[in-house]
Formats: sequence, C-alpha cells, structure tokens
Amino acid sequence: MINSFLLLFLLIAGHSLADTTLQTDAMSKGKKRDKEVDLSRVPKGQKPLNLWWMWLIHHSLIHGLTVACITGRPMLGVVEALSHWIIDFFKGENCYSPYGDQALHLLMKVGYVLYIIANPTL
Repeated sequence: MINSFLLLFLLIAGHSLADTTLQTDAMSKGKKRDKEVDLSRVPKGQKPLNLWWMWLIHHSLIHGLTVACITGRPMLGVVEALSHWIIDFFKGENCYSPYGDQALHLLMKVGYVLYIIANPTL
C-alpha cells in the first residue's frame, strides 16, 4: 500500500501536469462555452461549430486517465473525469475564480486518498 501523503502528492502532481503541459492553448480556450469559433481553424466549406463540449470532454478524460493510472482504480478515473468536467464548466461560466476551481480539484484529490484509505482492498 502506497503512503497516503505520497499518493496525494502524485495526484496533485498529475493534476498539475494535466492542467498545464497536457492542456494545449487551443484546448484551454476552446473548452469555454462562450468562446467564439476561430474561423482560421475551420476548413473551407465546413460550417463553423463551437465544439466547446468536445474540448472539455477531452481535457476531463486526460485528468481521469491520470487519476486512474496513479491510483490503479479505473472507477476513480471515471469520477475524476466527470467531476473535472463539471468543475471546469462552472469555472467557464464564471461561477467562481480560478482559485476556487483549483480548490475544488484539490478537494477531489483529498477525497480519493480518503476513499482509498477507507477501502484499501478494492
């Protein structure tokens, strides 16, 4: 069994990696619902579509994969993907600041560690 503090460190580091290095500029801008479509990226003849939900799903799946790989528990990865989508969606709607966004993500990581401590054999 991995040390709880080490697990929390790995989850936070994984979150940092997924929220910075693995999040492209296009993804960061594209995952906001009210973002205008960059017409320079639309192929000629194709209808411009605001695919914010696709960018947000892809970003959230990267976070889910990170949590699943670090914890070895795929269901926690699913929980992370869903919660990350919800948290980032409401940040994009300006319901809270980037500080609130990161606090919510950190609370999720603490929750995973507490869950694993309470259920070490699952």
